[in-house]
Amino acid sequence: MTRPFVNWSGGLSFTPAEWAEPADEDEVSALVRRARENGTTIRPVGSGHSSSPLVRTDGILLGLNRLAGVLSDDGERATAWAGTTLRALGEGLYDAGLAMDNLGDVDYQSIAGATATGTHGTGLGFGNLSTQLTGVRLVTGTGETLDVTADREPGLLPAVALSLGALGVVTRVTLDVQPRYELHRRSWCAHLDWTLDHLAELQHTNRNMDFYWYPRSDRTQIRVINRVDGAHHLSTSRTPGGEPRQSQVGPTHRTIPRHRELRFEEIEYMLPSEAFAVCFAEVRRRIHDRHRRVAGWRVLVRTIAPDDIWLSNAYGRPTTTIACLQNTSLPYEEYFRDMEAVFRHHGGRPHWGKKHWLGARELRPLYPRWDDFQAVRRRLDPDGVFLTPDLARLLAEP
Repeated sequence: MTRPFVNWSGGLSFTPAEWAEPADEDEVSALVRRARENGTTIRPVGSGHSSSPLVRTDGILLGLNRLAGVLSDDGERATAWAGTTLRALGEGLYDAGLAMDNLGDVDYQSIAGATATGTHGTGLGFGNLSTQLTGVRLVTGTGETLDVTADREPGLLPAVALSLGALGVVTRVTLDVQPRYELHRRSWCAHLDWTLDHLAELQHTNRNMDFYWYPRSDRTQIRVINRVDGAHHLSTSRTPGGEPRQSQVGPTHRTIPRHRELRFEEIEYMLPSEAFAVCFAEVRRRIHDRHRRVAGWRVLVRTIAPDDIWLSNAYGRPTTTIACLQNTSLPYEEYFRDMEAVFRHHGGRPHWGKKHWLGARELRPLYPRWDDFQAVRRRLDPDGVFLTPDLARLLAEP
């Protein structure tokens, strides 16, 4: 069957030649083998939250929504189908008395899509979601099923943990988990100058901390999250006006993500943390001088711990992210391209699942293990079954 695909924001749409929704791994393998024999491409898709064209194909679009649910757990690790949404994964783990270490800002995504694109939350001690993976099962470009863990094919785990869907169709993932716990989320508003003056303190004295900046008012919304049973505890004397204006207590998956009704486009770059202050100052100046008329939405600042995943945007360095959001009814390209120039000047790496205009020529110098990833890609997908024109542009493959 076929039908048009439209992503979450509505900014990406296309009609594949075929839309397949396999119910098990055997069906996935059969689809990959058929695509290989016919010389066509096949691309996996999760919830469609990403705004980049990673899933676009004129061949087979392989939906993962039927491969959903938590399969097993042993108290320290849990295995789930790749198409499980973060919301459903959180509920399934909670029912088993477990929780993930950290989550991103939305729970609409599938776990495989989130890890494949480097989705992240915030907190100096937390890597992106891919760092929680201890095992991945995928169907390679030859139709074979491959299990990658720290004990089996360990050299491949840093490649498959964040793969852009270029190495195969991920069918299940295994995650580090821990006993479930409660979080206390608080937020309040302050002027941007106050927020920047207290930023390091807020980041170091809270488990999770981020802030939104509203350019037209120069106000921010600060958000901090701490374990109810933990040592982190923000003193209300550090907040302008005393008590935070919003407060919520609950499990991880109900406290960290937020429900999103309004649809938006987004560009986000991951910066070396030492470059954040200078970069953000330039972003602020340019938005005020050039884009205040159209920049009606917010700018989000978060942190990510360094990791060793080859295509991770936080590879090898403490990372601070800047994301510019724009309502889908408003123009964004001129604004985003100008911000991208600032981010690139300060050594930023683009979020794989969001808007950017870089190709392989610009991307390769940003990732020390780029060529190692390419070698694995050619090994696992020798005939380019997953290599659409968009992915080929990113990876400089014919």
